[in-house]
Amino acid sequence: MNEDHEKFMNEAIALSKDSVSCGGGPFGTVIVKDGKVIGRGVNSVTKLNDPTAHGEIVAIREACTSLNSFRLDGCILYTSCEPCPMCLGAIYWSRVQEIYFANTREDAASIGFDDALIYDELSVPLRDRKIAFHQIMRGEALVAFHSWTTKKDKILY
Repeated sequence: MNEDHEKFMNEAIALSKDSVSCGGGPFGTVIVKDGKVIGRGVNSVTKLNDPTAHGEIVAIREACTSLNSFRLDGCILYTSCEPCPMCLGAIYWSRVQEIYFANTREDAASIGFDDALIYDELSVPLRDRKIAFHQIMRGEALVAFHSWTTKKDKILY
């Protein structure tokens, strides 16, 4: 294994351990560009009362601020655990180049962090999901989509 990969994964794992000792969840993430850490994050859901404050999301926010960009092209993400569906979505949206992870989602489920419901729900039709979905006012909302498609100075992402 590449020594740099071990070095950065060790940092992510150390963050996960520190997070537990400080009252957070057992997850840590670092994001690296050109051999330099540009973002770090730990699971801060309960500390911040924010269900989106997973280690990967926190690290993505910090890395984007560091680069002054919403894209993380050429970046490598190291995380102490396989990303959950929310984090995986954010990772794809941010355009991270590679992901290295240590623990699996099964390992996480074994200690009470089970995302199986979310993975399962993704393939269920909207009408059959655990949370009720109701589509209303589509026509009114499409106005903003039309404005976007005709906007000349939009920034694509």
